Formats: sequence, C-alpha cells, structure tokens
Amino acid sequence: MVFAAYRDDMDKLLPYLPNVRAIEVKSRKEHGAVIEIVNHWRGGGDIPAAVRVVLSESMLAWVDYAKWDADALACEWRTETPAFAQSMQSSGRNVFHDDGAGKTLLEVRGSIVIDAKKVPGVPGFFAGSVGRLAEAFLVEKIQANLLETARAMAKYLATVSPASPVPA
Repeated sequence: MVFAAYRDDMDKLLPYLPNVRAIEVKSRKEHGAVIEIVNHWRGGGDIPAAVRVVLSESMLAWVDYAKWDADALACEWRTETPAFAQSMQSSGRNVFHDDGAGKTLLEVRGSIVIDAKKVPGVPGFFAGSVGRLAEAFLVEKIQANLLETARAMAKYLATVSPASPVPA
C-alpha cells in the first residue's frame, strides 16, 4: 500500500507539504510490473512572495524521473533542476521493506554531485569548496524534505485507510 501510494498518489500530498506548491505528472508509461513516471515539482511554498521575486521559477523547480518496479518494491530515480541542469546530478534508489505489524521501512540511497565550475559566477579557484558546501547544504535539505514527505504520506494514508496509525 505504501509503495503504491508513493508511486501513484504523490500529488495528493500537497495539503501536507507546505514547501511544495505543485506536483504535476508529465508522463506515465506502464510496462507490466514496471511503471516509469516523470513528475514536475514546484517548490517555494514556504518562501515569502517577496523573496520568490528574487528567485527564478527554475531555481524552485525540479523534474523527477522514476522507474517503479512493483515486483522488487523499489524505485530507481534521478532528478534534474532546470536552473542547474549542467552543474548538478542527483540519482538513487528507494526500496520499500516490510517492517512488521503493518509498518513499512523506506530505504533511500542516493547521490548528489555538483560541479561548481559550471555554475555561472563561481570563480574556478572556489569551485571545489563551493561545490562541497552546496552538496552538504542540499543533502541536509533533502533529508529534511524526505522526512517531511514520509510524515505527509502517513497523514494521507490515514485518510484513505483510517485503520492505519499515524506516527508522530
């Protein structure tokens, strides 16, 4: 149930994700137990409008390419951020494990690499340290967002399956 909800119902989490303004399914291709989905995410929901004026829409958006395998209860993914398409790579694999008593453990493994030499305005001699700092910052933000998404999913699942307990 959790695997299918992450795959099929992500857009229904918007009421529970204050930092996301939209999740739009761009494409969905089914090949038996494998489904390929492309979602366009727009963040910045929790950023004040005055600040959003300074940030371009492409800085607050990303495209998620996911290959969901129902037999393996796993998802191979990669993301692209239009503002940093040439300088950032992010990919990984999520595996959904039965954790007993109706619980699911979601294992997320991924990598993010930033080539700051390809970011406009970053001097070459600073590129290495800027890239490492940006990677560390983004990993911290992504971890927080993954936890927020898991809590949002639990709340959503409680509404569609009232017998499901919602963890704190």
